[in-house]
Amino acid sequence: MSAYRRGLRVGATSLTLVALLLSATACGGTTRDDTDNDAGAGNQAGGAANPNAALREGLKIAFLPKQLNNPYFTVSDNGGKDAVTEIKGEFKEVGPSEASASSQVSYINTLSQQGMDVIVTSANDPNAICGALNQAKAAGAKIVTFDSDTKPECRQVFVNQVTAEGIAENQVKLISEQIGGAGEIAILSATANATNQNAWIALMKTELAKPEYSKIKLVTVAYGNDDDQKSFQETQGLLQSYPNLKGIISPTTVGVAAAARYLSGSQYKGKVKLTGLGTPNQMRQYVKDGTVDAFALWSPADLGYLAAYTGAALASGQITGAEGDKFKAGKLGEFTVAKDGVVILGPPTVFDKNNIDQFQF
Repeated sequence: MSAYRRGLRVGATSLTLVALLLSATACGGTTRDDTDNDAGAGNQAGGAANPNAALREGLKIAFLPKQLNNPYFTVSDNGGKDAVTEIKGEFKEVGPSEASASSQVSYINTLSQQGMDVIVTSANDPNAICGALNQAKAAGAKIVTFDSDTKPECRQVFVNQVTAEGIAENQVKLISEQIGGAGEIAILSATANATNQNAWIALMKTELAKPEYSKIKLVTVAYGNDDDQKSFQETQGLLQSYPNLKGIISPTTVGVAAAARYLSGSQYKGKVKLTGLGTPNQMRQYVKDGTVDAFALWSPADLGYLAAYTGAALASGQITGAEGDKFKAGKLGEFTVAKDGVVILGPPTVFDKNNIDQFQF
């Protein structure tokens, strides 16, 4: 995996989404009352950065994913736990069982009351948790978003998987190769308000407008709400509603696995192509049985690991979230904060039958 991690550090692209990733990622309804009066929060901490400051020991770092028991967040949060252990901090994980817009608010309030030094969260909605995050910042917590961003003023740093542009290019290229460059396709997303999902989808539409993809038609975007059964049913519905469908892009780990499960037991196996963002362990059987040719993802464990180190760097004064700040993230090496307080993990890896057994996550 060392070569893989080096690849992840190389740059700003792909699944993940970059400083341009503006605020991209995955879920929920919106409660504007909590967010439209967030003025003045800012994404930078006060004071100047001191890159030579020592990492504080005993930091209390909490991870709040979109939902617990989601395989993707289990892996990413465990990566965060590894990092917190390395820096001799205290790790905590809390979160809702469903990925809805306002479900994270009460957890943020509780973590703030418990005096957490750092709150690391993947937002179900770019706006709905801003009020609670700003209150947590006012109480002294450093706020890091990862995987799915809030509005920039609601946190100090966003740890992005890759650039939004890179993900869009990757996903469109994969489906085009698999359907022979022509035909109808659909997108199976997470929730309708998911920040990263919406950013990726918008850029996929821009990518599909390029001359080389002129024979591909996007017929619809469906939403599985990052729920396995709903994503399964939405896949079935897509195939019934669009009998000429040639391919599906599902840029969400829950959705792509559910879609693969449906296709693998249907008459469409091998005929309707599927790609998206998934973990090798989820998708291995579907690649090996011919349901899926190729899909992509970054390392979720590395994403969580980097998010934890980013929070520790903030809490220790090594960085403030300003563009150009530099810090070291353990085994992953040095990172630089980009525009709008964004840190990029790196480009995604494409998994297929030739390499999938090399990865275990």
